[in-house]
Amino acid sequence: MIEKVRSLLLLACSAITLLGCATHTVKSTEVPQIVSDSRSIPEDMLLDVGVSIFDPGIDEIHGDDEETFNDDIRVAESRYAPYLLAETLQRSANWGIVRVMPNDNSPMDVMLKGTILRSNGEIMVIRIEALDSRGRAWFEKDYEQQISQFSYERQNLQRNDPFQPIYNNIANDLFAYMRRNIDPLETQQIRSTSEILFAESFSPDAFGSYLKRDDEEGVEIISLPAANDPLLERIRNIRERDFMFIDAVQDYYATYVRQMRNPYDSWRGQSYEAAMELKEVEAAARRRFIAGAAAIVGGIAAANGGNYAAQIGGATAVGAGALLIREGFNKRNEVADNIQAIEEINQTLENVVAPQVLDLDDRTITLNGSVEEQYAQWREILADLYRSEVGEFE
Repeated sequence: MIEKVRSLLLLACSAITLLGCATHTVKSTEVPQIVSDSRSIPEDMLLDVGVSIFDPGIDEIHGDDEETFNDDIRVAESRYAPYLLAETLQRSANWGIVRVMPNDNSPMDVMLKGTILRSNGEIMVIRIEALDSRGRAWFEKDYEQQISQFSYERQNLQRNDPFQPIYNNIANDLFAYMRRNIDPLETQQIRSTSEILFAESFSPDAFGSYLKRDDEEGVEIISLPAANDPLLERIRNIRERDFMFIDAVQDYYATYVRQMRNPYDSWRGQSYEAAMELKEVEAAARRRFIAGAAAIVGGIAAANGGNYAAQIGGATAVGAGALLIREGFNKRNEVADNIQAIEEINQTLENVVAPQVLDLDDRTITLNGSVEEQYAQWREILADLYRSEVGEFE
């Protein structure tokens, strides 16, 4: 009986040793360069880009990630990743204004919608759909990046997000599509469509007749208001105010990303290490518990044996088993601390952000609630401003 227990203990310890000594594949940390337009483009011919809050992909969980998947972290990533993408697009200097959008209520020249298909610290897969304000699809593509362990070294984290290659590749693909397929005439059509769609959202009767909708072709401009149309001028003023608010929203997302970066990078680094060993943090911890318990049980059985050597060996096994169990608890505690930090930061943005106090021409208003709730309140105020100026009451 004792010999059998010893054999099982030896196999368990060997397995743990092999896990600790597994060979890791070294992958490149090279980040592709962002391609910038070498031409001098007038500012009014640059397309503005909106990046929507990503779909967290909770219904798209990869089988290998089920044990490490956390709803709160994935929701946090769905806000974190769009900001990094928007920053990357802005740095490319190929576009006008690039904004993370609280929702789709404010039409943008180009809109990027994303779904996080996989994210476990080692591998990230994001599906991107790009379309313009006419509703015409530019492309839909899955971007995948598998990183090396060196991406989580301090000096590399200070330079780039570990998955920065994904954002650079999206930026380069978007620019390549625009250069290849969108000529100056279409650029103007896209910009005009964005403006009229915004105007229509405030006054369908006044601006709806300028648009034609088709299930296959999307939205088409069939005519334009006069350049000095007083209603259009009011709409442009309203739109400028809307952009100013959305610009203020960017500060929320920037603060969110700064607060989240350290615990998020720590969590991803730990998740990466677990992925290299067992592809899941919880499974790694669970195996420590199982191996530790087996070692203790085997050690107790051996310690109760008849000879002194068996008793010494059993006591050693008990100590080793306790160490393995303690390591399992420590690993879980480290991960739990980072998950809790991310959840708290996420709740700050999702539930309550600082009230926004805005001075309008005739009053001061205060917006409360989440970013999305504040933006919904703001749109209602803009609608009131427009109706009061033009005397429309819909």
